[in-house]
Amino acid sequence: MASAYTPNSGRGSFMMWVVRLFKIGVGAFLLGLMVLGIFVAVARGEIDSFEDLKASPNGQMIRVRAADGTVIQSLGPSFGRWLTFSQLPTEMKEAMVAVEDRRYYMHPGVDPIGITRSFYVRAIEGRWTQGGSTITQQLARNIYLNNNKEFGRKIREIILALAMETKFSKEQILELYLNKVYFGGGAYGVDAASRKFFDHGAEELSLAEAAIIAGLVKAPSRYSPTADAKAALDRAGVVVEVMQDAGMITAEQAAAVKPAQVKIAAEPPQDSVRYFTDWVLPQLDGLIDETEKPIDVWTTLDLKMQRAATKAIVNNVPKGAQGALVAIDRDGAVKAMVGGTDYVTSNYNRAVTAVRQPGSAWKLFVYLTALESGFRPEDTVVDEPVEIDGWQPKNSGGNYAGEISLRTAFAYSKNTVAAKLGEEVGTSSIANMARRFGITTPINTQPSMVLGTSEARVIDMTRAFAEVAAKGRSLTPYGISKVTTIDGEVIYSAKPQKSIQLVEEWVAGGMTDLMQTAVATGTGRAANIGRPVAGKTGTTSSNKDGWFLGFSSGLTTGVWMGRDNARAVGGLEGGRAPAQAWAAFMRVAVAGRPVEQFATEVTFPERLEDEELLGEDGEPLLLDENGNPIEGVPSVDDPGLPDGTRPEQLDEEFIDKALGRRPAEPQAEPEDPQGF
Repeated sequence: MASAYTPNSGRGSFMMWVVRLFKIGVGAFLLGLMVLGIFVAVARGEIDSFEDLKASPNGQMIRVRAADGTVIQSLGPSFGRWLTFSQLPTEMKEAMVAVEDRRYYMHPGVDPIGITRSFYVRAIEGRWTQGGSTITQQLARNIYLNNNKEFGRKIREIILALAMETKFSKEQILELYLNKVYFGGGAYGVDAASRKFFDHGAEELSLAEAAIIAGLVKAPSRYSPTADAKAALDRAGVVVEVMQDAGMITAEQAAAVKPAQVKIAAEPPQDSVRYFTDWVLPQLDGLIDETEKPIDVWTTLDLKMQRAATKAIVNNVPKGAQGALVAIDRDGAVKAMVGGTDYVTSNYNRAVTAVRQPGSAWKLFVYLTALESGFRPEDTVVDEPVEIDGWQPKNSGGNYAGEISLRTAFAYSKNTVAAKLGEEVGTSSIANMARRFGITTPINTQPSMVLGTSEARVIDMTRAFAEVAAKGRSLTPYGISKVTTIDGEVIYSAKPQKSIQLVEEWVAGGMTDLMQTAVATGTGRAANIGRPVAGKTGTTSSNKDGWFLGFSSGLTTGVWMGRDNARAVGGLEGGRAPAQAWAAFMRVAVAGRPVEQFATEVTFPERLEDEELLGEDGEPLLLDENGNPIEGVPSVDDPGLPDGTRPEQLDEEFIDKALGRRPAEPQAEPEDPQGF
């Protein structure tokens, strides 16, 4: 007999299936929890210890500062000082929790509400747009995973977050997060971000500054205050509203926050300053051993001078040419450096790398050697055509002045006189003098070397002129004054340089006398700046290179101009564009310095005309500073140049007046004046 169907039996069967499905669901849930627990336990064992995670990541942060403390370049990933949970400002911790994970202290590392929202949006839009990630998940992703929005990566992120919550306290996790999260601009951690954007440590963060930093995590590049200040400030306003809504600050506190009044640190310049930093940074290897801790490199660069130097080069360099400038203070500190007209276009540093012919600027070494050998600025020489081993040097313009003083010959950069001096004192002696004054490039000893045919670097030539300004004492250009950790611990400090006497002070004083005349009355007149200046022009054949180097008020500056391919530049002469650029820079650079007169009133070793000290040819010998006789200079008869071929000659009275000096006492005419 068939059984009868009743409504109660159907309901009982349904309930039985519900119970069965419930049990299966509970079992699956418990099994899932068990499997998840196993995965979490395995992950927990693979997670580094808290101390290991605190270790600074690879890559050293280096900030380069100008002399006034302004950051001019930042290198490497920026990892600031590690701040413990108690050291982190309350405003910073609350701002981050409010905007990134309001339920941070209530969930076990994963926020079910956030995950549900994330999956819902994924189902609606077909892609991951809402992360739903907690602070713990973000930390796990930053340390162990990547930012790919894939389902598998999300599962691994959840497992790692749960594992971290079982291994670390909430305070430890937040400490790790705030010290490791990326805030843009290469800054990892709140201390690095604070130093980058506000130029002070995170312990000093105000509520407004904390809101700006907290707002960066969502999109570091979009909300960076140095990239888009308005977007950063708007985002900071949202953070403040969220903090008020979460009850972390009152309405009055929120109203008092003024993100727009926060002073944002200026971005390091990417202009000519980089020529200087490219030069100084490689020097760190020889100064410090620290390769991990973040450091500040304090330099000698004067930003006001650097801006003036850049402007002077850009405004005066001939079209199609390049320019370089180096300014060295009396102690060797490099105050400004320009290696080209545009660093972005060409980072080739012509101030320290390029080697170019210095032309007549090389006469510095010729005349230093001559002075040391016994010549005097007032000695009479003959400017006339000359031939040395088949070489026939020409003066600019092809003119010859006849009998003139050594001072006049230098002022007008007479090539024939330089050639005669080279033949007299020896080109090897001139090369040795250049080496003595810091020229490191190869030097030829052909007769033509007196006109600057050997190549040299701008910084080396500038150094040589600076050593003359230092009364003949050596100096070494330097750019790093000290190196500190970001906590202020000094790990290197530049010490006063030990110098040696390269030439006697009377030699340096005589050389300064000659160079002062060159600017006051000679080829360097364009370098006049209304105060005493000593310097020398330099122009190479076919106008391929133009130089002006000189000093005033303790600052020595060298300027070079020319083409990288060494092609001629129309109208380029050392006394024009380079001298004009030099003057434009120096007017600004020395404006705040006292006017200094040059020590040109020097005492030269006496010349003895005793019969015992006459040479074989009857010419009087000279004595050096030790009283030993030095070989005299033979005389040459006046060549008797035709009338009209000798330009107006400077006399001592005119030069004394131009230089503001007292005229020398009249002396009796020597029976046989010194000459060639």
